Amino acid sequence: MPVESLSARWLARFESAFAQALPAPERVPSRLHAAMRYAALGGCKRLRPQLVYASGHLAGADEAALDFAAVAVELIHAFSLVHDDLPAMDDDDLRRGRATVHVAFDEATAILAGDALQTLAFETLASTPVAAETRIALIRTLAEATGASGMCGGQQLDMDGADRAITLADLELLHRMKTGALIGASVRLGALIGGADAGLRQTLDEFAGDLGLAFQIRDDILDVEADSATLGKTAGKDAAQHKATYPTLLGMAGARNRLDELSGKMRAALSPLGTEANALRAVAEFAIARAN
Repeated sequence: MPVESLSARWLARFESAFAQALPAPERVPSRLHAAMRYAALGGCKRLRPQLVYASGHLAGADEAALDFAAVAVELIHAFSLVHDDLPAMDDDDLRRGRATVHVAFDEATAILAGDALQTLAFETLASTPVAAETRIALIRTLAEATGASGMCGGQQLDMDGADRAITLADLELLHRMKTGALIGASVRLGALIGGADAGLRQTLDEFAGDLGLAFQIRDDILDVEADSATLGKTAGKDAAQHKATYPTLLGMAGARNRLDELSGKMRAALSPLGTEANALRAVAEFAIARAN
């Protein structure tokens, strides 16, 4: 099946499962549930769910089981954006072209909505229809990617790095934790559900590590080049907050060269896997060429 058809099918499956997983807005406490749905259902790329399906497809996974992992990673992503936008963190009032959750509701509700989205992610993942041993591996994978050794730790490094000089190695570590860890987990979850062997998991881990870094470098470039209307969030925030980025450390040409280097590594990693990896190739191409 063509990649475009597969992607459309996976996206339809995901959106249906995602809407069903979120609590109905009329349920008590209705304000919290409304905030959760507002945060999660706004239009976005759904990159991470697509990675779950693409890696799972490569590993021969059942799509019904992949639905659970796809929902879980997107719930974590939604939670991270709600908290990232809070005044105590990046302090932004625009996300996906509309008011951020703490602006649309209030700061306390935004904090609770983020917390509830995170816990719902693990509740969902714990219900994945696979062997208990695999469910434990799924939960461990997502927890490690979300916590202090992954996304949360990367966010702390990001805040610590404002207004001070950091090295390129420091920046890469920050990106691999803050952005790359959840992207890597998305790929790993699909592979685990499909029962991928250790060799395939290692190949996919290497691909996903480069993809996560490439995605963030593209974000750094877009923060300089694109406007807020195109991005759906405030442009120029990195410079305004005096954060180190690939363009600030390497210049725009250097950042683009690093992106090209990572693109080559991703192509090389997937080359032995044949046409079954075409969906993963498509995500990688999107990551380095997207406009928002």
